Amino acid sequence: MSDLAAAPRPAAVADESVSARGVLIAVTAGFLGLFLLAPLLVVAVEASNKGWSGYVSALADPDARAAIALTLVVAAIVVPLNTAFGLCAAWAIAKFQFRGKNLLTTLIDLPFSVSPVVSGLVFVLLFGAQGLMGNWLAAHHVQIIFAVPGIVLATLFVTFPFVAREVTPLMQQQGTAEEEAALTLGASGLTLFRTVTLPNVKWALLTGVLLANARSMGEFGAVSVVSGHIRGLTNTIPLQVEILYNEYSIAAAFALASLLAALALVTLGLKTFLEYRGGVARHDR
Repeated sequence: MSDLAAAPRPAAVADESVSARGVLIAVTAGFLGLFLLAPLLVVAVEASNKGWSGYVSALADPDARAAIALTLVVAAIVVPLNTAFGLCAAWAIAKFQFRGKNLLTTLIDLPFSVSPVVSGLVFVLLFGAQGLMGNWLAAHHVQIIFAVPGIVLATLFVTFPFVAREVTPLMQQQGTAEEEAALTLGASGLTLFRTVTLPNVKWALLTGVLLANARSMGEFGAVSVVSGHIRGLTNTIPLQVEILYNEYSIAAAFALASLLAALALVTLGLKTFLEYRGGVARHDR
């Protein structure tokens, strides 16, 4: 017993020296300042170079307004579709056992493994004029590539994992006990989903919707391939920023970029809030 009592206590991470903690904190703060705060500061400074009137004028430009409107339209289409898909996929994966379940889980993660440029190119090879379905689409006067439908498809592909990835782990953690209890009490499938399943995952669902919306508005690679960069028609905000920057309209480019920077900050704040509320809700349960 005396030998055990005399045995040295294993060192814990919290027992690191003050200097070691200081170095780790300094490195972390340095990376955040260099790669997060500094770019945001540059965007704010460059956007305000021509004053408030120049900033408003840049956003009021017809091409800029068209890019903003298209970005909002694409997000308004993509986010509800992603929400519906994410809920269905999460429910199927978490609540049921079926053949191909692992394959479905893998396919949901596919956009995280494929370059957005490659995914955009795939849609061009499928729906472009020289693509597999190009002749049929042309014969029926349907244009997907270099038009809004192509932008929607590309954005939908790169954003559809977000809701499913947020909701699925929480559904799996909660199990099926509450749903089974509701079924024994005579609840219908729709009532079960509306009163039991959805309230239990609402904070994770809102986080997934928030992330999908931010990605859909900020997507560049896949949209760039399928859009054709047609001014006033197929340019979203990121594409319009690139065009303005390449034309040396620096203040106008950063004025539009400031909208995306503001979206990123709002997304970060809301995500933090939703994760906090979700943690509180799980603790209360």
